[in-house]
Amino acid sequence: MQLNEIRDNAGARKKKVRVGRGHSSGLGKTSGKGVKGQHARSGVALAGFEGGQMPLYRRMPKRGFNNLFGKEFAIINLGRLQQAIDDKKLTTTGTVDAAALVEAGLVRRGTENVRLLGKGELTAKVTLEVAGASKSAIAAVEKAGGAVKVTAPAVEAPE
Repeated sequence: MQLNEIRDNAGARKKKVRVGRGHSSGLGKTSGKGVKGQHARSGVALAGFEGGQMPLYRRMPKRGFNNLFGKEFAIINLGRLQQAIDDKKLTTTGTVDAAALVEAGLVRRGTENVRLLGKGELTAKVTLEVAGASKSAIAAVEKAGGAVKVTAPAVEAPE
């Protein structure tokens, strides 16, 4: 094979259809766009327009809201934590915080708010420093001989 013999695969390049070049081409005069009107012109943007009828996206009821002050938490369960310790991705010496969990691949980078939940079993003695933890998770860690330090301020119930 020579460089001058290299060709594209069959059908890799499609020829552009030239429209508006005489009626014998089959795409002359109106170029396949029908006759007059908005759709025959350039710059048509009718997505969601229903001819003056109230559009579907405005007929549907609105639900929910976005809390501007809400915090995003990365959730980690006790079972996943124990699995990482068993796989030697996480060490039990010292304090396990968000940075250690990111390094172990348990939570994504840029996540300071980690919430510990009590799904699964924990057998290793580990000291955790997290932004939030459920009561069952704290109880399970303390039962295994570890400790949990919650860094986020406790939210008081409204009176």
